Amino acid sequence: MISIASLWLPILLSAVAVFIVSSIIHMLLPYHRSNLSAVPDEQNFRDTVRPLQIPAGEYMFPYAGSPKNMESEEYQQKLKEGPVGILVSLPNGPWPMGKSLVQWFIYSLVVGIFAAYIAVQSLQVGANYLAVMQMVGASAFAGYALSLPQNSIWYFRAWSTTAKFIFDGIIYALLTGGIFGWLWPAA
Repeated sequence: MISIASLWLPILLSAVAVFIVSSIIHMLLPYHRSNLSAVPDEQNFRDTVRPLQIPAGEYMFPYAGSPKNMESEEYQQKLKEGPVGILVSLPNGPWPMGKSLVQWFIYSLVVGIFAAYIAVQSLQVGANYLAVMQMVGASAFAGYALSLPQNSIWYFRAWSTTAKFIFDGIIYALLTGGIFGWLWPAA
């Protein structure tokens, strides 16, 4: 039986590979640059919203607070008048890139650990490269991509943006599966 601890190297290397490739994807390749766009008359929007001092968090407007309130005539009128939206407010200042990068690397380690767990439950020592790659790659794909459609279903993120992140998840899954297949314990 293979232990998860014995797979520390493929777990670590796959997280490093995903981290590097995701950095290349987001810094050098242009296909994610259209994920977000500016609001019309951005300066006026910022000047109007700034005095509200909205704390960092997630908001919906108009906000009903309960299913019962959603049925009220007042709430229905607010929906008709608009605007209707979901807002993520960040702390003022530069984007906390260091914190986000650390969290992304830890997340990639966690995906690798879960993929390793699934693999050791279903594969033996000496399993061939393709079997390992398929099992680990499918598990990693679940970790990197399967929950992403919820953002489009419930939070109205553009399906094109979700599709791009799913495509990234396929790349990360192939990298993870390939590294595990390469470093899988021999018989």
